[in-house]
Amino acid sequence: MAKTQLNVRVDEATAEAARERAQQRGVSMNRYIEELVLKDAGEVGQTFVEAASDFMKQYERVFAEEFGLEPGADRGRPANPAREGQPGTT
Repeated sequence: MAKTQLNVRVDEATAEAARERAQQRGVSMNRYIEELVLKDAGEVGQTFVEAASDFMKQYERVFAEEFGLEPGADRGRPANPAREGQPGTT
């Protein structure tokens, strides 16, 4: 993967802490910063997935009523067979 140069400015205490942590881990400063960013991005993604899951659980009945599904039912089939073949159903 191609690398892009990134220059950042931080206070001396932050720079020293980053140098020390990178050294403790036995990695370069570049690798240490890259790992921090990747970890942060992964946490944000996981937080989004958890929030979406919570939202769907909280509003499951509303979606079920709107789309004719039984809460907790197989999402591939309408709860009401009369809706079979209508737009938005399978």
